[in-house]
Amino acid sequence: MSMAGLKKQFHKASQLISEKISGVEGTKLDEEFYDMERKIDVTSKAVAEILSKSTEYLQPNPAYRAKLGMLNTMSKIRGQVKTTGYPQTESLLADCMLKYGKELGDDSTFGNALIEVGESLKLMAEVKDALDINVKQTFIDPLQLLQDKDLKEIGHHLKKLEGRRLDYDYKRKRVGKIPDEEIRQAVEKFEESKELAERSMFNFLENDVEQVSQLAVFIEAALDYHRQTSEILQELQGKLRARIVAASNLPRRQYKPRPIKRSSGELNGISTPATTKTAAYSRLEASD
Repeated sequence: MSMAGLKKQFHKASQLISEKISGVEGTKLDEEFYDMERKIDVTSKAVAEILSKSTEYLQPNPAYRAKLGMLNTMSKIRGQVKTTGYPQTESLLADCMLKYGKELGDDSTFGNALIEVGESLKLMAEVKDALDINVKQTFIDPLQLLQDKDLKEIGHHLKKLEGRRLDYDYKRKRVGKIPDEEIRQAVEKFEESKELAERSMFNFLENDVEQVSQLAVFIEAALDYHRQTSEILQELQGKLRARIVAASNLPRRQYKPRPIKRSSGELNGISTPATTKTAAYSRLEASD
């Protein structure tokens, strides 16, 4: 950093200390400017938190999110284009139901019902994947761009304005000790930064309908997701009701105990309860 730059940093630091510790009052801007600055600050916080919560909404499991982030980062490092998808809870439950439904077999009413529910859950998982992709492309990505570009640029202007304001206030209170040219330049730079910051905030806030449009797209995607899942569940409910009716109309089978199968060798060496009782009575009659 040049000597002039170091000098300017010293001026800013000295003025800031004076304001924070000594209570020296700095240059005040108009209320409209501060109102815009407040709204920009709230918007920045809102966008940052909405981005985080939207990802949680789509991918609620934090462990899976961390794992996917690591896997996708590794894929980028290796130059792989394809990324690993989030394992939807509907898909995990579907795998479980399909597994045991198949193990129970075609002659099991419960097994067949498990397969039907599992297949429907697989369809719901596909719809959820589509929602995930849609919301990311039409809502999360534009918000991320807004944060990384527009809001970042406004933040840069505001930070620069505050620095030039501190430099200006330091110099204006030292008229006669600091050359007039330096004070004039400080005034010009301060006014220039104020105009840039003010214009950037004004343009952003005047066009906030764009953010409303992004919210509308998000809600439309969510509505479409719920509409499709509702249709899948209604169809599944009809199938299950029909299966219940069909199972209820089947004739009830009577339980018949079945004897344990043994080989002829086992039967010769093992006494049955009946033969044991006969032998006991025979011994009693012989003793009489």
